[in-house]
Amino acid sequence: MRIISGLHKGKRLYPGKYFKARPTTDFAKENLFNVLSNYFEFSELSVLDLFSGTGSISYEFASRGALMVDSVESNTRYHSFIQKTARELEFTHLTAIRADAFRFLKHISRQYDIIFADPPFDLKGIDQLPHLVFSRNLLKPGGWFILEHGKDHDFSLLPQFRELRKYGSVHFSVFENT
Repeated sequence: MRIISGLHKGKRLYPGKYFKARPTTDFAKENLFNVLSNYFEFSELSVLDLFSGTGSISYEFASRGALMVDSVESNTRYHSFIQKTARELEFTHLTAIRADAFRFLKHISRQYDIIFADPPFDLKGIDQLPHLVFSRNLLKPGGWFILEHGKDHDFSLLPQFRELRKYGSVHFSVFENT
């Protein structure tokens, strides 16, 4: 896994053999961040990364200078890896939070510019994530919720749906708080 751009461009990270997470591919991540750079100024962003896994998306936002990044991961080992990596890379604006993403969404009151979620593709309840984000008013006006998922999900009929981006087997449904 590597950081694509920003302060730590090209930095390779090695999470270890115990990781069973499916990190977002470099190809999909690079394309997604190219799109985001056309709509957002990274240095002004507050970001929530749900189901962080290795922390790949969190590091990408932090490396590009995001104002703050909350990285939520329930697995103890993965959470520890994110904390350790954030310290090593001196990402003082990245906070690793050990929590279940669904419970976290139900109790947080802060608003974010971007919420990114990369749950396991077969996770029960994945269809509820957009509802949780929007019913709790967790996005700032103009903010985006980006949900990474497999081909078996279609969110296009939801009122906040903006677009679907496909990069190989990775699908990003993008929702906007208009």
